[in-house]
Amino acid sequence: MKSREELIRLIAAQASVQVGQVANVLTLLEEGNTIPFIARYRKEMTGSLDEVEIKLISEKWNYLDNLEKRKEEVLRIIGEQNKLTPELRKEILQATKLQTVEDLYRPYKQKRRTKATVAKEKGLEPLAEWIIGCPVSGNPYEEAGRYVDGEKGVENAEEALGGAKDIIAETIADNPAFRKWIRDDTYKRGMIKSVVKDEEKDEKNIFEMYYEYEEAVEKIVPHRILALNRGEKEGVLRVSVKAAPERILGFMERQVIKGRTVCESLLKEAVEEGYKRLIQPSIEREIRNELTDKAEDQAIHIFSENLRNLLLQPPLKGKMVLGVDPAYRTGCKYAVVDQTGKMLEIGVVYPHPPVAKRKEATQKILQILKKYDIELVAIGNGTASRETEQFIVDTLKEQAREIYYLIVNEAGASVYSASDIAREEFPELQVEERSAVSIARRLQDPLAELVKIDPKSVGVGQYQHDVSEKKLNESLSFVVETAVNQVGVNVNTASPSLLQYVAGLSKTVAQNIVKKREEEGAFKNRKELKSIPRLGAKTYEQAIGFLRVPDGTEPLDRTAIHPENYEAVRSLLRSQALSTDDLGSEKLRKALGNVDIHALSEELGIGEITLRDILDSLIRPARDPRDELSAPLLKKDVLKLEDLKAGMELQGTVRNVVDFGAFVDIGVKQAGLVHISKLKNSYVKHPMDVVAVGDVVTVWVEKVDVPKERIALTMIAPNS
Repeated sequence: MKSREELIRLIAAQASVQVGQVANVLTLLEEGNTIPFIARYRKEMTGSLDEVEIKLISEKWNYLDNLEKRKEEVLRIIGEQNKLTPELRKEILQATKLQTVEDLYRPYKQKRRTKATVAKEKGLEPLAEWIIGCPVSGNPYEEAGRYVDGEKGVENAEEALGGAKDIIAETIADNPAFRKWIRDDTYKRGMIKSVVKDEEKDEKNIFEMYYEYEEAVEKIVPHRILALNRGEKEGVLRVSVKAAPERILGFMERQVIKGRTVCESLLKEAVEEGYKRLIQPSIEREIRNELTDKAEDQAIHIFSENLRNLLLQPPLKGKMVLGVDPAYRTGCKYAVVDQTGKMLEIGVVYPHPPVAKRKEATQKILQILKKYDIELVAIGNGTASRETEQFIVDTLKEQAREIYYLIVNEAGASVYSASDIAREEFPELQVEERSAVSIARRLQDPLAELVKIDPKSVGVGQYQHDVSEKKLNESLSFVVETAVNQVGVNVNTASPSLLQYVAGLSKTVAQNIVKKREEEGAFKNRKELKSIPRLGAKTYEQAIGFLRVPDGTEPLDRTAIHPENYEAVRSLLRSQALSTDDLGSEKLRKALGNVDIHALSEELGIGEITLRDILDSLIRPARDPRDELSAPLLKKDVLKLEDLKAGMELQGTVRNVVDFGAFVDIGVKQAGLVHISKLKNSYVKHPMDVVAVGDVVTVWVEKVDVPKERIALTMIAPNS
């Protein structure tokens, strides 16, 4: 079996990192450290690996560790059968994939009763061995006649030969070398094919392009795999993998039939039986599973990246916001939210039919705008969104101040509004009223609000309902956790939903923090968190650097500096005639701007990478990484689908990125699609290489289909 050192070297090569980095990451993980903590506070040990790289090392280690355990188990089982040859042992030990180990184990696996096992019970194995030995003389029927035995159920020579062929077919099907060659050949030369099975089940013709479809297995793209899978699952399509049987049978015959033999026709029949009945169906399943796994991984990767960009949208801090949840019959719910996210007023207006009290609605909104000195209006993008947008624009024109508005993606707002979290937060509000509050808060701090929602409901995925739920949940939870810890959390305002994503904190501990805060008032410093029930020393170490106390008694508690370095920081400040009261000041910036990092590192006993992070936190104590991204696109006027003309230049916000392009919100009812070929003048491997969710981009209208509400956009400037 491979040693730990060998596995570490293998991971280092696969992940393109140093052996020492892998060894240190594994040691840190085994000591119970979380990935965000390792990435932020153990950079010296990891060589500044980020969360994604650390997670990759962890996943590769788990795979290889499981692979070695499986090898050990397979060797034990084959050994107990007294069939473990030195050659087979070597092959198993050298395997680098689980599939290879399973192929090698297949002939020795305990099987359910098959045609071959029945034939063996009838005593036909020696006949099968004679045939597969490729005899050059003798008569197969005469040889088979020796095995005729009525008591064993072998009535004649034909039955004996049939049973022998069953044994040979299974032996061939279990041959790991054959399976590997056939799997590789099918993958390289095979075609994935779909035909319509039940057109009536496809009411909206979603799968029409796949009614008669064929594409090379090797070239088919992930989103088409998931589309085919969905069509098959819904009973609309029949999907199969077509190989090149003549080529495969030719290969197998050359391997099995050694020179001229009296059993040539029998062996050809056994080879065909082994391939068509036993190998082909399982190889097709394996290839479909492999394609699906790759497609799921890609879909999950896209969803994860989109979610990360959505969560890290710049907050519009310190703004008084009016949130509006549009609707027709039930009216537009509105919520006034102050600069800290606190709800001040809730209500409903009816500007649209069937109630159509537009004048009263206008007066009410004007009154709200004036009373609370509203700076921004957030409008949900659901039903009646565009009509509500027009109503708000018309209303804003009736007052003197310049107030901007924004269309907010409300995906998942209804899920949040009906959740236990929302009920606990606003027990006295109706579901739609909670939604209006959520829409306003999404503008102020997208991260703090979106963590309350199941990540699958935020609407930035691609076939997210067709992938493994377990894998998707793990990936999305990791993304949310990474985003929360990169930004940091104000321990005196954070909800339990936000706190539970802080490194090391469980849902229970997060609730305990909020409970203590509500009972005893705001935390004055990080040390007070040590008294929280279930928050032990290890949890404190993992979480505390990500928890901020902005207005506490210890100025360092509002930074990303870990308390384990506080003494060294104070020593550093004293050496420069500074104190913690100087954080973020021009005086401090000038004093620390040109220090000798190397000399200071040795003097303080802190690694240079960590020291650079500390200096950055002292210079910019309240730094929010989201502030460095493009601000949301604010609007003053409305645009209709009918207003769009080919060649029109617009600015829009990227709402979703998928394999084939990006959907951009240009302020009309429907997001427009920028196809991958229209993102750039040069070749684009994947849209994510060019755009991300939340990016503000310049686009030009290419084509508008008003009846179908489809907009084709381009990011390539005309005449460029």
